[in-house]
Amino acid sequence: MNSGATADRVYDAVKRRLLSGELLPGERLDPNRFADEFHSSKTPVRDALHRLSGERLVDTRPGQGFHLPMVTEPGLRDLYIWNASLLRLLVGNWPRDAAERAHTDLPADLTRNPSALFAIFAVRTGKDEFIRQLDAANDRLATARVAESLVLDGLEAEARAFAVALDRAPRGKILQAIASYHRRRLRAVAELVRAMYLRG
Repeated sequence: MNSGATADRVYDAVKRRLLSGELLPGERLDPNRFADEFHSSKTPVRDALHRLSGERLVDTRPGQGFHLPMVTEPGLRDLYIWNASLLRLLVGNWPRDAAERAHTDLPADLTRNPSALFAIFAVRTGKDEFIRQLDAANDRLATARVAESLVLDGLEAEARAFAVALDRAPRGKILQAIASYHRRRLRAVAELVRAMYLRG
């Protein structure tokens, strides 16, 4: 395996671990532990952590190494508001003849992969930058969505209804669905933050 393939493998493995919700916000990230876990040297692990720091998924603290970012109520609220704003922007940039993806093509269990639902919004724009921005937003909300599964009821039915709306509803109704989805989470921000710190 060449060094590029190793670097990509380690980056993907570290990122999956950080987005899994298994680690607590603020937790120190030990490159040695990840190197052992992913059967690599420390160098690709440190490179991956620096790359993830650039994606705002890891904090670097002078003299203290790498940590998961802390999560606060105002910070999580801002992320949800940003996500809602980004989705509205995407809807506004759908071409009239945007290729649709049927809700029946989505994963069987959307609660395990909610980002699949939101990927539809970006793909319909046909614009790479929009797709990258939504991918970044999904990554930064990944651990919050793990907490959602612990705090909020009916997520699967909610996601399916949202997906059906994407297929069949006019854009105005889709914008209403975006607002409703995010209002529910904004009301639960305090509970969601507590859940994120209690996991582990």
